[in-house]
Amino acid sequence: MTTGADAQVSPQLRRERRGWYFYDFATSVFSTSVVTVFLAPYLTEIAEAAADERGQVYPLGIGVPPGSFFAYVLSFSTLIQVLFLPILGAIADRTQRKREMLAVFAYLGAFATMGLFFVADERYLLGAGLFMLANLAYGASIVIYYSFLPEIAGPNERDDVSSRGWAFGYLGSGILLALNLVLFLNAEALGVSDGTAVRICLLSAGGWWAIFAAVTVARLRRHQPRQGQERGTAILTGGFRQLAHTFRDMRRYPKTLLFLAAFLLYNDGIQTAANVAGQYGERELGLERSVLISAILLVQFVAIGGALLMGRIAKVYGAKRTILGGLGVWVGVLAMAYFLAEGDALQFYLLGVVLGLVLGGSQALSRSLYSQLIPPGKEAEYFSFYEMSDRGTSWLGPFLFGLTFQLTGSYRDAIVSLVIFFVLGAAILALVPVREAIREAGNAVPEKV
Repeated sequence: MTTGADAQVSPQLRRERRGWYFYDFATSVFSTSVVTVFLAPYLTEIAEAAADERGQVYPLGIGVPPGSFFAYVLSFSTLIQVLFLPILGAIADRTQRKREMLAVFAYLGAFATMGLFFVADERYLLGAGLFMLANLAYGASIVIYYSFLPEIAGPNERDDVSSRGWAFGYLGSGILLALNLVLFLNAEALGVSDGTAVRICLLSAGGWWAIFAAVTVARLRRHQPRQGQERGTAILTGGFRQLAHTFRDMRRYPKTLLFLAAFLLYNDGIQTAANVAGQYGERELGLERSVLISAILLVQFVAIGGALLMGRIAKVYGAKRTILGGLGVWVGVLAMAYFLAEGDALQFYLLGVVLGLVLGGSQALSRSLYSQLIPPGKEAEYFSFYEMSDRGTSWLGPFLFGLTFQLTGSYRDAIVSLVIFFVLGAAILALVPVREAIREAGNAVPEKV
């Protein structure tokens, strides 16, 4: 049965929207199974095995404690994207070969993720390199994927369409994580070590990404004419010219830039909290990895309802006020995390329920709200800056978390330090005059913002 935003559209557009939803379904497993659940604690163990008598590893010749290694890798991998994503967005808009570019980066990321299967023994540098490649490709594909949202949904439909995509993503990550949990909990009975089970789970995440991305690539289509006529290497030159024009053009939209500043801050907090949750639960709270995986699995399924619920709330109160309410809940989540009792699995599960209610909805509504603030024909370029704030420049949170741990030796201090991102982000978002910003970008103002 078709309901909501998809009920009154043509069969062709409905089919395309469902194909678009599938990319959330395909890639959410990277954020969940790879980054949040398995890779952070596993790569920390690999780094510990490679540490010298001083308890340090030396990537690039710099001494780093294994407990901070993954946070620094995450930070460095996102900084690399700052140089790459804007030119990618400019090329995508100029050529309008977004579908083909999405396919290239989707499969580059999927195969790099599958390559994590070979990270074992003391090969922590191999793990770091493959993860950075996968994260770069993930960010690039997401820029292009997001740029389709204004093309497949009108102003009054985007909150609903974006929330449905995010909910579908949590369904995908929840299904695969459940299968991973079955494997991990029964590793001994199946005759494999915990490390081998983790490697198989990482392999499965890459395979899942590859399989379901094919649905998206098959169903999306070109909506706009090519903006430039360059061929071959001249495409890159044209992309740089387009990017230079966009940088000059962005000064005409100060309210959009103000929203991006707010999003950069509060989303840094969201991404970092989600990415280090497994590390925090294992290292600070002393929880078994099976508890961590099952708690994060719980979050995935609660987040399905949470994303849809926040989408419905936004229909009544508007996306901006709904996001601000969600950020208030996030501050409470971090405060609860700081005071969790060591070894108390029930408290960790309850925290996961609260987190799940606001996790997907905050991000889904931010995505749809931003799509209203960008000028038509510049979708991929402007979403490249959004993705830089989402993952491409989400380095402050991981850096602060890693630095706080290095200075204090406490993961509790590290997790609560992230509150600053939510407070400052909410304060700046509250200053954004959304209706004026939408009109300033040349778009129709939806009924509720």
